[in-house]
Amino acid sequence: MITLSNKVYVDVLAEFSKDGLLIPKEITWEDGRKYEITRVKDKRRAASTRAGGVGERYTCVVDGKEIFLFYE
Repeated sequence: MITLSNKVYVDVLAEFSKDGLLIPKEITWEDGRKYEITRVKDKRRAASTRAGGVGERYTCVVDGKEIFLFYE
């Protein structure tokens, strides 16, 4: 059985590099908690296999854990 996750839209503080790359820096959760993105390990065009949708998938490190952040 496959269980799909609900999409959760969050505010993201990001910056653009001089080369035009979008670099996420911080996530603000629905309840106002903020989480620093300590590292962006990868960026690629990908589909969300759990919640559906296609866009840029950032593999990020937050609090020592690897997470996926999607930009649709």
